[in-house]
Amino acid sequence: MKQSIQLRLGQNLTMTPQLQQAIRLLQLSSLELSSEIQDALESNPMLEVSEADSEEGSNNSQNETPNEKEKPSAQEEISAADTDKAMQQNEMPDELPVDTAWDDIYEPSTYQSNSTSSSDFSQRDFEINSDDEQDLHDHLTWQMSMTTFSDVDRLVAASIIDAVGEDGYLESSTTDILEGLQTDLPELELDEVEAVLRQIQNFDPPGVASRDLGECMLMQLKQLPPETEWREQAMKVVTEHLDLLAGHDYPQLMRRMKLSEEDMQQVVELIRSLNPRPGSHLSSKRTEYIVPDVYVRKHKGIWRVELNAEVAPKLRINDLYAGMIRRADNSKDNNFLKDNLQEARWLLKSLQSRNETLLKVATCIVERQRGFLEHGEESMKALVLHDVAEAVEMHESTISRVTTRKYMHTPRGIFELKYFFSSHVSTASGGECSSTAIRALIKKLIAAEEPKKPLSDNKIASLLEQQGINVARRTVAKYREAMTIPPSNERKRLM
Repeated sequence: MKQSIQLRLGQNLTMTPQLQQAIRLLQLSSLELSSEIQDALESNPMLEVSEADSEEGSNNSQNETPNEKEKPSAQEEISAADTDKAMQQNEMPDELPVDTAWDDIYEPSTYQSNSTSSSDFSQRDFEINSDDEQDLHDHLTWQMSMTTFSDVDRLVAASIIDAVGEDGYLESSTTDILEGLQTDLPELELDEVEAVLRQIQNFDPPGVASRDLGECMLMQLKQLPPETEWREQAMKVVTEHLDLLAGHDYPQLMRRMKLSEEDMQQVVELIRSLNPRPGSHLSSKRTEYIVPDVYVRKHKGIWRVELNAEVAPKLRINDLYAGMIRRADNSKDNNFLKDNLQEARWLLKSLQSRNETLLKVATCIVERQRGFLEHGEESMKALVLHDVAEAVEMHESTISRVTTRKYMHTPRGIFELKYFFSSHVSTASGGECSSTAIRALIKKLIAAEEPKKPLSDNKIASLLEQQGINVARRTVAKYREAMTIPPSNERKRLM
């Protein structure tokens, strides 16, 4: 075969480093973007934070104290001397500078007790822990340290606390706890473990270290004041007839308790006020805060969309380092500056492209979902990625990236951009109804149902059909379960 040279023309898509960086920044959340920018500021000397915000802040401070940078006059020096003299005399001066803080005049009390070293308890045992993220085990251990226990009982109490789960229930039996301790404490008996368990069950939160739901409710009822109305009847229900209460068999329950319907309702309401998961409010899971990427406001009857300027700091090229670059110089230092300058320009361009794409997609979503912003979930329209991609002339994959883990702050709350996308169901009139609107209608129907005769899934489907929405019973059941709404037999109430 004879060799030859041929020229061919063709087109192909190449993932350049710039495009890869733009795609990666597009799918980052606000917190990840802030971290990415911070890393870039630390590694690239060509980047710096724009001083527009800091200059604005300094202008505001200058407006508040216009003579702050001026040299103090003799009268001001005398006023400062008078203030120092008043500090020495421990008296409040008649006039203080406007920017003076209380701690600048009076030193806080720093009383220290010399008897701390002779105390059996450390100082931290008496400190009230106000941390909202406190762990349940830490909370119980702190109470254990404040309780008078013998050395043996303290070891038993620590083992019991270790066996308490996040919901507050004891996940191991007292027999298992005893077997685990008998290696170090061979003379320990089951009665001692039970006695320590009863002491821990009196700790906060009420009902902690219970072995089942009935015992949890019983512990909470016992800690109520004795004069609490219907307390004794409620204790009898949770100890003897909890299965009837769980099955909502109220007629049988009223016959067993020999109570009228009104009295039984009072007893049930008291039981409902108890916490079936006593350790839930002291969960070890840390709270994750959402920072909105987009703000939506209504101004003079028009919905306006704007980006959150506080998500990431504004960057710019450092003019000092950029001016040090010499074109004809191929030294190592000059090439280093050139490479960093190019990377900085790529980053700024990628950030600008990300902001423009996010704003364009968010604006399109707001235009399509004005009914939701005006009237709520029942007016949500069906919307898919293809609709937005076609409107903004972008690919669906780009719309998917820009709407993932991005949040919109609206007058109705903060929602992920993905929330505004939903499938549709055909209506009797030939239109479409979004699945989000159907969920809202189901929730509305269930909220308005009679407690004694809750609506079944078939009945809800027929009521929706009367409104022109054709939904099968299994679809209603799927939406109801997605909203964690129990079935009709579990929603039955006395009144």
